[in-house]
Order: sequence, then structure tokens, then C-alpha cells
Amino acid sequence: MAQKRPASQQATPAKRRKLQDPAAWYESYSGATADYYKRYMDKEWGVPIYGPGRSRDNKLFEMLSLEGAQAGLSWDTILRKREAYPPSKVTSLLKSPGEGSAVIVKNRGKIESVIRNAKLSLQAAEEYGSFCKFLWSFVKGRPKVNRWKNMKRIPVVTKEAMEMSKELKKRGFGFVGPTICYALMQSIGMVNDHPVNSPQWKRVNDIVERRFGK
Repeated sequence: MAQKRPASQQATPAKRRKLQDPAAWYESYSGATADYYKRYMDKEWGVPIYGPGRSRDNKLFEMLSLEGAQAGLSWDTILRKREAYPPSKVTSLLKSPGEGSAVIVKNRGKIESVIRNAKLSLQAAEEYGSFCKFLWSFVKGRPKVNRWKNMKRIPVVTKEAMEMSKELKKRGFGFVGPTICYALMQSIGMVNDHPVNSPQWKRVNDIVERRFGK
């Protein structure tokens, strides 16, 4: 979900003051002042999706699909279309008329990759015991807790993301470049990339310590 603020977008004095609030660190992203975007960043982004069970595997596949769909688009666009992405409806929704939040991103390559990735994720789950274990193997099963002082320090790709991308591509997954893989790692809590002075960082860190130990 790494996004750069457009150079032409100048903040007003009031907005600059607001952005000094640690909780509002992400609000320069496109669409980030919307309530659904705030809920996602404050309550979901960075919280580890980890553990046994098909429901977690399904959630991880959902996030992989959403991150892949974002390629070339803003995360705001994908969040608004999130509910339109149940795998069972993908083929029919590609043919559905209209635009808007109820309709998926109509890119045939992206849609075909979702279908192909679904089959490949099941293969990985069979090999590793779960899709969760497969994905989390790139951080050895424990979140990496970063301590970035501000959003400018947050990377868009890391060595682990490059390794994940390489392995996913080797297995035939689509739309899994290193940047997309790192965005996935951020969203599913494999890393805590909230700035360290934000309340979101503390909340995620508390969750990590309760579930994984200090």
C-alpha cells in the first residue's frame, strides 16, 4: 500500500497541523480521509493475520488478491471495491455491466491471475500445511517490528519481499512483484510499518507481544 504524495498536492495550514497528529500519519495518501480508509488503517493494517484454520488462509488469499488488483491503481480504489471480490463471483463479475464500488477492477490479466493464484495457493497450503505457514515462512513465522520515525522512512520493498516475489513467481503466481509483496507483508502484519510514535504502532505492537511473545 506504499503511495507517494503528489508533488502538486499542497497542504493547507490546517491540514499541516492535522498531519502533525501521529494518528493521522497516513492522511496524505489518496482517499485516506474517508471513514472506510481510516477504519482499515487504524484497525486492520499491520495486524497479524496468522494461525491455523481455513478462515485465515482465505483472508490471506483475499489480501493477496487485493494487493495484486491495486497494481497501477490507488489503495483507495481497491478498498471501495473490496466487497466485490469473493472468488466464487470473479468470472461473472468480469462480465457484469457498470462501474463503481460493487464492480471489480475489470482487467482480464488481473482476474485470470486471481483464479490461477487460488489454485496455486491451495497447492502451497497442501505442501506447507497451510497457506499461512507458506507466506509467513519469509519472516520465519514472526512479525518484524520496525521503528520508523516518520512515513518517509517506510520502505516500498525489502529483501524478504524480493524473496517472496521470486518464490511466488517461480510457482506461477501472477501480480506478485516485490513492491506488491511488501505491501502484502505490511497489510497482513508480517511487518509493523506504522510510524513508531503513532497509536497504531503501539496497538499493533501490543497485539504482536500478546500473540507472539516479547
